[in-house]
Amino acid sequence: MRKALVSLVAALLVAAAACRQKEKPPEPKELVADLRSPDAQKSGRARLQLITLGEAAVPALAEMLRTGAPEERLSAANTLWGMGERARAAVPDLADALADPDPRLRLASAMALEAMGPAAAEAVPALAKALSDRDTGVRQASAKALGAMGPLARAALPALTRVLRRGTWPEAEEAVRRIRGLGPGARVDLGPEEP
Repeated sequence: MRKALVSLVAALLVAAAACRQKEKPPEPKELVADLRSPDAQKSGRARLQLITLGEAAVPALAEMLRTGAPEERLSAANTLWGMGERARAAVPDLADALADPDPRLRLASAMALEAMGPAAAEAVPALAKALSDRDTGVRQASAKALGAMGPLARAALPALTRVLRRGTWPEAEEAVRRIRGLGPGARVDLGPEEP
């Protein structure tokens, strides 16, 4: 009887341990397929799972950003935005998307780069170029992204000062402060005019 009881307890312990094991996380490619769904609930759940999955999902999202239909590309950029710096492997693709004809994708890409902060420093040249974008939202988001990188965006200072010379632009002023390590509200000295 005692052996049977010990065996039963051992079996219960093994079963309990198996129940506590984590479920295998969903495959990123399956989640990306769900993200493409026209069903808003299904795609919303997939977006949250992809964001939670983090870095493991970035290659599949970067592929969608490069090759998807316009709405899919926008969805990929927005999902990468939700990941913040964990999406840093997608920086080159997001930087390329700053030149896309769709202003919504350019804006979403700049916002995703802002969310990454210093991890997106590789995109500084593309963001500096985007300061001249024809869309106001893209220009503002690009300035904010540069500011979020702080001193790593120093190469963008000439572009930022050029736009500030043309007029007041709070996002660009704040970006210059952050890049130079100045406190909030500090006076931004643009220096001498360029020849």
